[in-house]
Amino acid sequence: MKVFMKAQGVWGAIEEDPKTVVDENKVQIALAAIYQGVPKEVLLPTAEKETAKEAWEAIKMMFVGAERVKEANVQTLKGEFESLTMKETYNIDDFCMKLSGIATNIWVLGEVMEESSIVRKILRAVPDKFLQIASNIEQFGDMKAMTVEELVDRLKAHEESESAERQQLLLASQNQRTRGAYFRDKSRIRCYNCNTLGHYASECSKSRREREKRQEVNIVVVEDDEPAIL
Repeated sequence: MKVFMKAQGVWGAIEEDPKTVVDENKVQIALAAIYQGVPKEVLLPTAEKETAKEAWEAIKMMFVGAERVKEANVQTLKGEFESLTMKETYNIDDFCMKLSGIATNIWVLGEVMEESSIVRKILRAVPDKFLQIASNIEQFGDMKAMTVEELVDRLKAHEESESAERQQLLLASQNQRTRGAYFRDKSRIRCYNCNTLGHYASECSKSRREREKRQEVNIVVVEDDEPAIL
């Protein structure tokens, strides 16, 4: 109603100075705007007023309770907005959407919330894995010009970079453990081929021919103990 009356150039009928004479035509246009804007249950007591200013004040008095409820709801939403934090398991998109939803509800109730306030809140609420990038953005970024969408893109890029780095470290660790399995301590390993410590039989440097020669020598020694056989 206020916007309509300002557009019609009759808002002065509401903010009139008692000592100023207001054009009656403007008063009637302002009253018409009020009648068209209020619900039916409010129309009858409003219609009894003779001037637009009186009708406007009557509406304000009737809705003072609703204004108090609205203010209470705004304060509740602001408390929820400030206390919301992002856990390590949260998705950055889902968290920012929830935060923006609260900000939208505050705006619907008539409270103005700048986008820069949402940006700063996100930077304060992110978990430890985002602390470095959040600190850099706060120090070197244009906080007044930055949008929520731009901030989310930068946080997601950082998150993806961190994830790729963790994958590389994990792969390197697995490779190191695999290589370590081949270079483990063999000082107590006994080779059943040469009967010495320090390696497995599969790694033994003795050739198969040498093992066969040793077996032949053992046979000859045994046969020398039995006369007449040779």
